[in-house]
Amino acid sequence: MRLKAMVLALILGSGPLCAKEPSDAFVASNVVSILYHEIGHAVIDLMRLPIFGQEEDAADVLSAILIDEIYEEQTAQNTVMDAAFGFYAEAQNTDEPAYWDVHGPDEQRYYNLVCLFYGGNPAERGDLATKLGLPEDRAETCQEEYELAFDSWGPVLDDLAGLSHEMELTNFTDGLMADVLIDEIIYFNTLFRFPAPVSVELVSCGEANAFYDPNTARITICSEFDVYLRQQYENL
Repeated sequence: MRLKAMVLALILGSGPLCAKEPSDAFVASNVVSILYHEIGHAVIDLMRLPIFGQEEDAADVLSAILIDEIYEEQTAQNTVMDAAFGFYAEAQNTDEPAYWDVHGPDEQRYYNLVCLFYGGNPAERGDLATKLGLPEDRAETCQEEYELAFDSWGPVLDDLAGLSHEMELTNFTDGLMADVLIDEIIYFNTLFRFPAPVSVELVSCGEANAFYDPNTARITICSEFDVYLRQQYENL
């Protein structure tokens, strides 16, 4: 089944937050995926990790691994489904992929996320991989891809578990995104720490964006994502 037709045929699952509106879970799942991606940049910077390839790809991989490691199975599946559709929705915004960008093409990020997550537990995620249109040729390598990724990131996560500095949400306004970030940061701090303090801010940036600043060890997530992601949900 073609990816576009498959997306239209699926009903988006509930993500890491009990949804009051149908789009809430979609927003929450994508905010979680974005936060974990930016945590990847923070970890790479503060742990001085060598990266053989694009750093954006490495951050995507850590985001997938964290969702797999932190969430219970059904919540993880729902989160990945919504986050994958976030990449798919981005791919529909342009006539052709931005091959010049430091991020990979969004449709490729979609399949990479689905493959890595499926590879983490093929026995329980076969139906999800089928629903999300993962080709059989790619599915055959996904468990090996996950194991390779975990062999790389697993020891780093073990090291993070023994450190002392917490991540803190320091600047934010009330709302769904803040609720999601607060819950995620509190729980993340029970599992992992950093070699230096890391702050997260939820502020207006004039665009839907997120980034990590190595000079201040600060993750910025733009509040414009709320409206933007809800529009993406409607477009799906």
